[in-house]
Amino acid sequence: MDPQLIIEKYQNAIIQIATSTGTGTGFYVKEFDLIVTNDHVVAENAEVTIAGKTFDKALSRVWYTDRKHDLAFLEAPKNIELPELQLGTYEQMKDGDAVVAIGHPFGLNYTATQGVISKVDRIRDGLKFIQIDAAINPGNSGGPLVNMSGEIIGVNSFIIRGGDNLGFALPVIYLREALQLYQPNKGQASTRCFSCGSVVTSSTIDTAKYCPNCGTEVKLPEIPEKEVEPVGSAKLIEDILKELGKDVRLAREGVNHWSVREGSAKIKITYNAENFFIAGDAYLCQMPADPTKIKPLYQYLLQENFRTKGVVLSCVQQNIVLSRIIYDLDMTRENGAAAFRELFQQADHYDDQLKKEFGCVDRLEE
Repeated sequence: MDPQLIIEKYQNAIIQIATSTGTGTGFYVKEFDLIVTNDHVVAENAEVTIAGKTFDKALSRVWYTDRKHDLAFLEAPKNIELPELQLGTYEQMKDGDAVVAIGHPFGLNYTATQGVISKVDRIRDGLKFIQIDAAINPGNSGGPLVNMSGEIIGVNSFIIRGGDNLGFALPVIYLREALQLYQPNKGQASTRCFSCGSVVTSSTIDTAKYCPNCGTEVKLPEIPEKEVEPVGSAKLIEDILKELGKDVRLAREGVNHWSVREGSAKIKITYNAENFFIAGDAYLCQMPADPTKIKPLYQYLLQENFRTKGVVLSCVQQNIVLSRIIYDLDMTRENGAAAFRELFQQADHYDDQLKKEFGCVDRLEE
């Protein structure tokens, strides 16, 4: 199968995953109606944020974790039709086979890299891994490794830092085994014991923390009674977002990064802990297709920047962005809420105004 056809086939089944500590990739397996990713992507969270090509951000329950094989299974979005992907056969793979790794490295959505299998059965920590030379980067974790027949043959898991394209994927044999083990317990919080390999559920766990078969301490992906909150400026930002009616669980996009919508505008909020400032960047529409509208648009943006205080309109490539910066020591809950409320309102206003007066177009999004 042509790599482009593979990418087109997989795009709607590739899932973006975000927690308060990082981001990663997952993919939907229709046969089991689950999203597959790495255990280290969910990072002990029982609930994560997911998004895809065919659905907006949503919360997803983590139902199964497996620390030894670095696997986690998530609940699939409801009432969304996702494509059916086939699990391949590990025994048919051989060194030199062409493969495609798909994921979201560094936030670059739906990135596919092509390479070959360097060694089909590299042994690490007592498990077989597929060593590949296709580039895998942070954010690729949990994405599928696909053969040229369009079948999933592994789960992209880790790289050797400092190595030249030394990537490793967990073979599909381990994935299929884990899916089959979890299937009888579907809908229950479950984890696979690192020592004996048995599946432990909320109904079988011994004294709420031990494997009933071997006594190893295990942890189920259960939602805590009280959510762990961030501290410092990150907590203040989330308190402000809550006050403005935003769901901070859906807004989280990794450490010190949030994203919310106001009307048709998308606002990205970042806390730069090294330089002590909070940036709010509202991505509005894109430049007009009519070149005669560009000069009047520039004049309008400059006039608005002279007139307004605290916010700046700018052009970033084709995007028109409304930005605001606040130093963390200067921000309180009251003035922070007022500043972000004004940013959100102005973002929605300018987005509509620029489209109406200058023919600006909707921003392309992945």
